[in-house]
Amino acid sequence: MTTLSNIQFVQEVDAPGAILDAAAELRRVVSDEPIQPDEVMSLFEAWARNLDSRELDEIPGIVFLRMWLRRGTLEPIIARELGANSVNGGWTDYGRARCKPFPLGIIGHWPAGNVEIQPILSMTCGLLGGNAALVRIPKDLVELTQILTSRLAQSDPSERLVRRIFMGAFDHSRLDLHEAMARSVDGAMIWGGQESVLQVRSLPFPHWAKIAIFGPRISVAAMDAGAWGSPADQKTWCLRMARDLWQFDQQACSSPQVLYLEKSSEQSIDQFLVNLKTAFENEDRAHPRQAIAPSLSSEISKARASWLLDNHSHRAFFPIGPNWTILVGSGADVPPPIQGKTLYVLEVDDLKDAIGKLDGNVQTLGLGFSNPEKENEIASIAGQRGIDRVVKLGRMHTFVPPWDGVDLIRPMVRMVRHVSSAE
Repeated sequence: MTTLSNIQFVQEVDAPGAILDAAAELRRVVSDEPIQPDEVMSLFEAWARNLDSRELDEIPGIVFLRMWLRRGTLEPIIARELGANSVNGGWTDYGRARCKPFPLGIIGHWPAGNVEIQPILSMTCGLLGGNAALVRIPKDLVELTQILTSRLAQSDPSERLVRRIFMGAFDHSRLDLHEAMARSVDGAMIWGGQESVLQVRSLPFPHWAKIAIFGPRISVAAMDAGAWGSPADQKTWCLRMARDLWQFDQQACSSPQVLYLEKSSEQSIDQFLVNLKTAFENEDRAHPRQAIAPSLSSEISKARASWLLDNHSHRAFFPIGPNWTILVGSGADVPPPIQGKTLYVLEVDDLKDAIGKLDGNVQTLGLGFSNPEKENEIASIAGQRGIDRVVKLGRMHTFVPPWDGVDLIRPMVRMVRHVSSAE
């Protein structure tokens, strides 16, 4: 007999009919069993508690997932995006009118395959709006997603959320299954690289479907001389840098690829580099890589060699293996990202020049500054250049809206406006 603890959320799908049948049931649940954000948050919080176990600690991003699912994280977001009274399903006054969010219906989720918890994160955004979730699971994430969702089943004995979720695993080349998903949804959240995003965007969505795109981007970090040069704070900043790099094996859009350091006339960066190297070594011991693709290992080796041969002033720090790499030089241009925990550390005379060269391809700017006025100036330049998130180092992956410049929950609801007939 199937129990809540062993429900197979992720199902292998081989025919469009399976998706169409699942969508019909999901649509019935949304229509017949409305759910308010307050109840969803209570179930998410129970889910977060069930995810807090030592056996799950090595899952990349699990700490952020636990934090995201907590009421303390979500309630302010819902109030801001959907209205002050929306948590309990109420109307919020806007002048002479009032507004209330209602679900779109079924939200299709096409997560990228390089961020382990992304199917879950994407799905939760739609569920918070009272929708059902039709989620395509990349083949490499099937087992992990099943582990995480089994803990949701344990947290939801009445199946209030369980009945609103269908997760299908199928190969990215199955256009017929992608098309079946697209035809079945009222909204979509699409994540991934350029080729994947363009493929999904071209699918036959209903003309009314709302679509949110989170495409391929990179991220960088920057520190002023007062921050990286502070003996009291240097080790802490280096630890933050290492943790941002280690999450998701530097493959996420929010992963730093370059660290710009403002040159100092009073001291060299040598001691900072020693502390950064130590932070990388410590993080590698705490969270060692379990496997690496041969192609990535080769790219890392080539990057190390070409960096050192390209310019006699370049330096590099790395272990014998491909575990991590620090490539040190100067200049404001962003080198081609290598990933695999490969960080370029570049000295610049003026951080404004470096940030001013960036464009909308950069998603997140992680900062370590001692001068608040200078930081505010840099943040404004970043916003003008198309960067959507400016955050403190150590928090580059914290999943809160706006993300890629847009809200996460509001795009997947209908905001109904009511003006009283008595007016």
